[in-house]
Amino acid sequence: MFFWLSIIVGLLSIVGCCYLVIAALLTHRFISGSGVPSRTSSPGVTILKPLHGAASGLAENITSFCIQNYRGPTQIVFGVQDSKDGAIPILERLRAKYAASRLDLVIDVTAHGFNRKVSNLINMWGHVEHDIVVVSDSDIRVNSKYLSRIVAALEQPGVGAVTCLYHGFAAAGPWSRLAALGINAHFLPNVIVGLNVGLARPCFGSTIAFRRKALVEIGEFIAVANCLADDHAIGAALRGRGYKISIPPITVGHACAETSALELWQHEVRWARTIRSIDPIGYAGSIVTHAFPLALIAALAGVAAGSFGPVVAIGLCVTAISCRLTLLGRVEKAFALEPQSYWLVPVRDLLSFAVFLWSCFGRNAHWQDRRYRFLSGGTLVASRSSSTP
Repeated sequence: MFFWLSIIVGLLSIVGCCYLVIAALLTHRFISGSGVPSRTSSPGVTILKPLHGAASGLAENITSFCIQNYRGPTQIVFGVQDSKDGAIPILERLRAKYAASRLDLVIDVTAHGFNRKVSNLINMWGHVEHDIVVVSDSDIRVNSKYLSRIVAALEQPGVGAVTCLYHGFAAAGPWSRLAALGINAHFLPNVIVGLNVGLARPCFGSTIAFRRKALVEIGEFIAVANCLADDHAIGAALRGRGYKISIPPITVGHACAETSALELWQHEVRWARTIRSIDPIGYAGSIVTHAFPLALIAALAGVAAGSFGPVVAIGLCVTAISCRLTLLGRVEKAFALEPQSYWLVPVRDLLSFAVFLWSCFGRNAHWQDRRYRFLSGGTLVASRSSSTP
């Protein structure tokens, strides 16, 4: 048994190493293959920011949207569903600091489905004043050219919406560093590979920019009120109406604010099960992206069976880690990111593999202190152990 396990898993690890090398090459191709279009006009823009709690880095995230180098009129609408939400004092301080900016706050407890973020967006929708709308999560941080680049991409012929890739950065200590490393070393290059080979059609909550008419055509936000993967569902609906979704070769920052191992685990399992519910075949196939854990299993099985010597076993593991480090370095260089803690890469790879395995079993997820169960397509239903939101 150990012999065949070592052979099969070892071959999967070798395929995984090849995948990581290809991902590094495709990352360079993604950045160099297309430039960011220049803006031809500065139409009015409304940015929708649903908020929930005072997570680490929230003030800095909001500030980055308040200091945009954009000439057109800009309105930012913030929404909360609790008058005692911890984000409100932070927002009020920023409204006083940037008094010349249009920063509106909507407090509305109305629930429209199981997805509380979408309920928030529905409550904010009536306050939108401009034709171009940008939806962006509260944990996103951008540079001053962000809005200009998004609007320029949206104005290109045939484009009906724009979304953005995102990179992670730590905002709350060691667990958030592991979370950021997972985004930069695993998630981001995997998406780039999917885009290059035509297997990925993403739409991310980091940025979804569109014209008001487009959202009305797909049934507005109420159409995705019970989807955890609301961003994916919005993108699929827009594509279904014939809209092209542009993905410019830039990233925005995702502030990773996990403060404990449990929070990190629940977050990553939730998103892994979301992906699995949307694309179960693709999720199962992603096992080959875990080259180092597969190499470690093959090495241990090979030594136990006597089919691998210690030198071969160690060499396989070192090769797998080297490929991951090469990919991470390529991603950091391509998107001009701050270097990650490279010594954490083996730990991160093992954690990602554990999340992958655990997510293959069960359909429950924790989100905003509630427990939900996934149906196909990322639709949510309340777990029996959770009260209705």
